Amino acid sequence: MRSTGNNINITVNKLTVSYNDMGPENAPVIIFIHGFPFNKSMWHLQMKALKDNYRVIAYDIRGHGNSDAGIGDFFIELFVNDLLRLMEKLKLDKVILCGLSMGGYIALNAVIKYPDRFDGLILNDTQCIADTPEIKEKRQATIKSIKENGIEKYADDSIKNLFAPESFLKKEGKIKAVREMIMNTSKLTLCNTLNALAERKESCSQLHEIDIPVLIMVGKEDKITPLAAAEMMHEKIRNSSLKMIAHAGHVANIENPAAFNYHLIKFVDLVAKKEFCLSDTDGN
Repeated sequence: MRSTGNNINITVNKLTVSYNDMGPENAPVIIFIHGFPFNKSMWHLQMKALKDNYRVIAYDIRGHGNSDAGIGDFFIELFVNDLLRLMEKLKLDKVILCGLSMGGYIALNAVIKYPDRFDGLILNDTQCIADTPEIKEKRQATIKSIKENGIEKYADDSIKNLFAPESFLKKEGKIKAVREMIMNTSKLTLCNTLNALAERKESCSQLHEIDIPVLIMVGKEDKITPLAAAEMMHEKIRNSSLKMIAHAGHVANIENPAAFNYHLIKFVDLVAKKEFCLSDTDGN
């Protein structure tokens, strides 16, 4: 029997995984995958906007939020396997995936590896390239800093790059909420996930294989995965649409939920009705 509500626990790959599940029983399903180092609560406004007409699920990636970390190293492929096992446990044959940043890496890899399991894909503030040697070196320096200086310094340093400049003037509550998510992530998870991000493989060379509707959204002032990264994916994915979210940085769904949700709902409605077609690449 289906459980609904927030912070539901389920066993996946011998781990306790926490998820939220809302919306009508037989409606199309959207699964939201959070970014690093956040948790499922970052999708609150998107789930609220969709839950009347769709079944919406957001889960905590292993080690994040209320999900167990398990034993051993993290890899993007491991996160993908967790996602597929979660879908099996929830008896979900096909879903629409929505991922931000690291969630986008997971979603991209899942769609490429298991194309028959997905009806649509929403990629937000993410990219398909692997880390350069310079970025890998920076991640290792960050791991060292977390171990030596603690999470608070890491949280403060991260926040500087996550938001658009105007958000620091107008969205103090949202910044505080994101900082709290980071602070509530363990040192072990932070370090293990940074290693997983550093070791991930590129997926750009396989984007031409994607044969489902794809919506790509990016914050206009995203410094981490900028517009150029979104444009490259859009060029390589033939059945894709690109929307730029104004007044937003790397967490566009939190900074400008009105614009983000407008494009999200429009896309999901078209995919559910099998009416998706390419549209203009602009938007705000």
